[in-house]
Amino acid sequence: MNASPVLEGNPKTDQPVSGRSDNALTFLRAKLQQSLAFGTLIVLVIFFSIASENFFQWSNISSILLATAVIGILALGTTFVIITGGIDLSIGTGMTLAAVMTGIFLVNMQLPLLVGVIGGLLTGALMGFINGVNIAILKLPPFIATLAMMMIAQGLALVISGVRPIYFSGVDGFKDIALGTLIPGLPNAVLILFILAIVAYLLLSKTLFGRYTFAIGSNEEATRLSGVNTRKWLIVVYTVAGLFTGFAGVVIASRLDSAQPQIGMGYELQAIAAVIIGGTSLLGGRGSIMGTVIGALIMSVLINGLRIMSIQTEWQNVVVGVVILIAVFTDTLRQRRSAS
Repeated sequence: MNASPVLEGNPKTDQPVSGRSDNALTFLRAKLQQSLAFGTLIVLVIFFSIASENFFQWSNISSILLATAVIGILALGTTFVIITGGIDLSIGTGMTLAAVMTGIFLVNMQLPLLVGVIGGLLTGALMGFINGVNIAILKLPPFIATLAMMMIAQGLALVISGVRPIYFSGVDGFKDIALGTLIPGLPNAVLILFILAIVAYLLLSKTLFGRYTFAIGSNEEATRLSGVNTRKWLIVVYTVAGLFTGFAGVVIASRLDSAQPQIGMGYELQAIAAVIIGGTSLLGGRGSIMGTVIGALIMSVLINGLRIMSIQTEWQNVVVGVVILIAVFTDTLRQRRSAS
């Protein structure tokens, strides 16, 4: 059985292709999906600008960008996982646990700023590693493995923090991680998102890691038979995704200037929705970092616009749920058309 075509990749679309005949079609489909997502973003911006004169105020735009930074960083890591055909439900509470551990390192243990931040990042990476081991070695379904990790992370965040926020008011420089401005007018959190998006793009389109990520999502068994250690690479994928979760935890803690042990639930759905809206297939094998960033912007603009219009939180959740349904349904339609 010749499975090598699965390992061919198209760096322009971040997608694997089976041959030259599929290359142009794959490229056009990816660009069309990104164009549709970008068009949706423009429509939302126009709608909310008309609905509320406060929408285009810089203070509100800054809030949207800061919210996008957190959702976007989570979504970047989730993109790798979903391309493999998996799912990660633990990123929301995992982000919370990473934030809490950053607080423990910096406030309780009074470690240097860099050491505490690295500790928060490694907390996320460790959770991702455990997810990867459970899925690749123990053969647990990704949904079950990450659901269990979601509950574990939520419980640990509450226990370790004593169900109380950890404030960083005495830690010099920590707040500047998210709210500082190395580039005038642009919060550092947004700059971090852009840098991580570039890193994610390079990983996905220019490295062996990205090629194997797509290959596993396209056909894991064929990839294994071609000589690739799919177990090892799955663990690496989930560990990298966990590292992005750690980044999100540090950023949200810096943005709030506190580690809130009860925040995080629901972020996983927003991040997953952003990934799907951006064109990454839930069935694996196809995805785009650029699309994910656009999807994260759509989710942030939507949630912010609903708040600006004074829509009750309960109805905001309803709208987000409907958006997720539409995104999944659209992905299903794309799969059917591709199959036909």
